[in-house]
Amino acid sequence: MAAAVPGVNLSSCDGLTIPVIAMGTSSYPPAGPEKTKAAIIEAIKAGYRHFDTAFVYRTEQPLGEAIAEALRLGLIKSRDELYISSKLWCSSAEKDLIVPAIQMSLRNLQLDYLDMYLIHWPLKLSEEVRQMPAKKEHIFPLDMKSVWEGMEECKNLGLTKAIGVSNFTSKQLEEILSTAKIPPAVNQVEMNPLWHQKKLREFCKAKGIHVIAYSPLGASNTKWGDNRILGCDVLEEIAKAKGKTAAQIALRWLYEQGVSSVAKSFNKERMKQNLEIFDWCLTEEESNKISQLPQRKGITFASIFGPHDWLLEIDSEDK
Repeated sequence: MAAAVPGVNLSSCDGLTIPVIAMGTSSYPPAGPEKTKAAIIEAIKAGYRHFDTAFVYRTEQPLGEAIAEALRLGLIKSRDELYISSKLWCSSAEKDLIVPAIQMSLRNLQLDYLDMYLIHWPLKLSEEVRQMPAKKEHIFPLDMKSVWEGMEECKNLGLTKAIGVSNFTSKQLEEILSTAKIPPAVNQVEMNPLWHQKKLREFCKAKGIHVIAYSPLGASNTKWGDNRILGCDVLEEIAKAKGKTAAQIALRWLYEQGVSSVAKSFNKERMKQNLEIFDWCLTEEESNKISQLPQRKGITFASIFGPHDWLLEIDSEDK
């Protein structure tokens, strides 16, 4: 039987509800369209209803095919049962390119609308960029006001139910909020037991912005992640005492912080385990142990885009 995943109601978005655990579709090395499609169908069978993709992941197409297949197989009765989120890539991060970019994502997904459309990173890349890190002359700060107007247009046209951001600092959110007619509904950022994002979370909570955690399990087996969550002694010790996995402890901790998570596993068993976190709790003592873990950010602007001065400055914010 498919697991039931609780939802968070976004009061700023006409009561849009986000299932608190998403299946991530980004994989490294890339899994390929057939494997991705098969994994998404398995995830729907397991109970996942929230799927996170992005133009740059190249998984919009297999996700769209998996949704069509799930409807054909009767695994879901309607597309409306799903919550689909995609992201604007940096080379399209200027006002006039945003509506065409979301329209392309919708074509890839074979959908009429998204539930959430996010600005992937708060910067603009020139079209010459073919690989990372990029040259300094090919990376520009985002024109926040006009880019956000382009995002608002996507919502006003009914192409997405809600709009938000990813990898934004408190300072960058402030800038958007100062001119936004529609405030960002979510900020998707790296967060896990070894990177608590306390300052940013407090800011988002005060502004009514829901936080979604990516790399909740440390992005093990990727070139940017490591095994520090799944191999963390404290988490393993708590897991052993509760008859759970370290991954379940990390996801439960995030859930208890009021945060949603994007967890990526194409393994059928782990996929199910990642949803089995709602009928038990961490004790106060266990939560305290996690709150005292040493903190280290895994993903930085400089490590992805290049160690340029203004990117290093962004990396130092919200610490």
